[in-house]
Amino acid sequence: MPVDPMTKHTIGRRKEAVCRLYLSPGSGKWNVNGRTLGDYFPRPALVAAIQQPFTVTDTLGQFDVRAKVEGGGLSGQSGALRLAVARALLLVDEAHRRKLRDLGLLTRDARSVERKKPGRPKARKRFQFSKR
Repeated sequence: MPVDPMTKHTIGRRKEAVCRLYLSPGSGKWNVNGRTLGDYFPRPALVAAIQQPFTVTDTLGQFDVRAKVEGGGLSGQSGALRLAVARALLLVDEAHRRKLRDLGLLTRDARSVERKKPGRPKARKRFQFSKR
């Protein structure tokens, strides 16, 4: 498949999820792992979060998005997709940087699951204390 020179390729990560995104000028079609955006992410809050970079930069409906998302759960995948979209919009027009940066859309969220500690049921939870 020949690569269109107008297509921008970016990567986004969040928790264990990784998103490879291809952004090209178009009519606003979404293809996430072969499905539409609303199909893949059933919660409206996740869809709104993913589309936030487009709404902030007033470019909603101007680009076609093709994304391959792997790993993690729906929340992590939506965060990875949002970061990839924001990075792709930067490649399209550097003037968007200020708007995206002010809302923190260009910052990779480094939070991940804390490891389980020995002698505890979870990372921070403790077994019930018994004085006697």
